[in-house]
Amino acid sequence: MIFQRTLKSSVSLKGIGLHSGAEAQMTLHPAAANRGIHFVRTDLENSAPISAHYKNVVNTQLATTLGRGNVTISTVEHVLAALQGMGVDNALIEVSGPEVPLMDGSSAPFAEAIQKVGTEVQMQTRPYLALRRRVEVKLAEK
Repeated sequence: MIFQRTLKSSVSLKGIGLHSGAEAQMTLHPAAANRGIHFVRTDLENSAPISAHYKNVVNTQLATTLGRGNVTISTVEHVLAALQGMGVDNALIEVSGPEVPLMDGSSAPFAEAIQKVGTEVQMQTRPYLALRRRVEVKLAEK
């Protein structure tokens, strides 16, 4: 049995947005078990959290963009990869604008920030999908 994990404490990163060129600040916070990963735009008043769920993907051209209503947050893929790679199931991510900071273009700065604050076990089991049959993805003749 594998248990869910969250961050031990909050950690902030600052950089430039890839597409906007604007300064972007992001803070990753611990979240309760079974909460999942959520983004909140701090530059917008009363911005509702956007769940990092495939149903909230509104665009994939040049970056992954999540949205809820009129609110979007772009270039989420690298921080999400870092959270997954570091075993984090639950986190609240505050972003100061429409884009996650690019950092060096990889997941490494995000993973290093998570490693710096550490993670902690939550006493809820991690949910898994069980594949009941083979799944294949094919593109043309490849």
